[in-house]
Amino acid sequence: MSKKVSLFTHQELAVNHLKTGSILCGGVGSGKTLTSVFYYKKEEFPKDLYVITTAQKRDTLDWERECAQFAISRDRTASLEGVQLTVDSWNNIKKYTEVKDAFFIFDEQRVIGSGSWVKSFYKITKQNNWILLSATPGDTWIDYIPVFVANGFYKNRTEFIRSHVVFNSFTKFPKIDHYIEEARLVRLRNQITITMEYIKPTVQKLDTLFSDYDKDKFDLVFRKRWNPFTNRPIKEVSEFFFTMRKLVNSDPSRINIIRELLLRHKRIIVFYNFNYELNLLRELKNEVPLAEYNGHKHEPLPTDYSWLYLVQYLSGSEGWNCIETNTVAFYSLNYSYRIMTQAAGRIDRLNTPFATLYYFYIRSAAPIDNWIMRALKNKKNFNESTFDFKKEKK
Repeated sequence: MSKKVSLFTHQELAVNHLKTGSILCGGVGSGKTLTSVFYYKKEEFPKDLYVITTAQKRDTLDWERECAQFAISRDRTASLEGVQLTVDSWNNIKKYTEVKDAFFIFDEQRVIGSGSWVKSFYKITKQNNWILLSATPGDTWIDYIPVFVANGFYKNRTEFIRSHVVFNSFTKFPKIDHYIEEARLVRLRNQITITMEYIKPTVQKLDTLFSDYDKDKFDLVFRKRWNPFTNRPIKEVSEFFFTMRKLVNSDPSRINIIRELLLRHKRIIVFYNFNYELNLLRELKNEVPLAEYNGHKHEPLPTDYSWLYLVQYLSGSEGWNCIETNTVAFYSLNYSYRIMTQAAGRIDRLNTPFATLYYFYIRSAAPIDNWIMRALKNKKNFNESTFDFKKEKK
């Protein structure tokens, strides 16, 4: 190595237990990137290194910075022993299906289902050693099929389903009723999953702040299916949910909550979902310096004493880190438990100088926010298409 790279104890233990085909499982901010590169340097060097990650993490050059500690770079002529680093997104995984005798790190679990990404994953793993990194490796057993097949536990998806899946025979479309022989599945999962367990030096303080909402207008939407923004009947389910969300998320009380938070926490990362929320948050630019991270702007953090950093969930929930503040405000809730977890992890880093991290969940008492929060508390995603209206409507 070009210089001495030190690991935390939980990272060293993981390196000692990793092998090709492993899932390195660690929470957001646990140091999976450095751990995986250390393992590559220890066990797989001098093979060429390929990293398949999200487009965001590819573009932020996080992998290049970690590999630079080991004198490994994209430039083969400048890299130790002439090895080459290639970092690309999952969207381009098909480009690497002919690569042989290299080492692959698959960053963030994206191999679910049976689509083109999974087919490319199978081709790559047959010809190369590899590991997979994930904070949330799988919600159900069906999510593990690609990794189980790549490890040789099953010949294909069909064999897994025939061995373990029982479908509900009373539905018009295939729906899993339950799994069988789960003890074997648990044993196989434990065989390949390396969990980085460590006591975080930080303390997370979570607080829910309730905003107001117009109950009369909400009843128009919820009970009469009327859109107060267009003054027309609501025709589609997607419009129904979007209108409810816009009604509660646009309430002026949410901006006032951000103002109040700024009195106590001078630097705040604010996560939001929709452009109309961003437009409302931009009204604060005359009161405090602010910058944005979204599909159109990737502005750097402000350097002022006090600031707001407005981050759109889908654009900025992963792929960048921040140790300049210890405060995150979720201006509105996201449907995805994984995205919410990733977003929270932007400030929960191993090298943060803060002992306490503050998270503020801004929500109303409206039914739509209740439904979303209930799903998130159960570590589930909120799904509009499977929502039970009859059960929820009073």
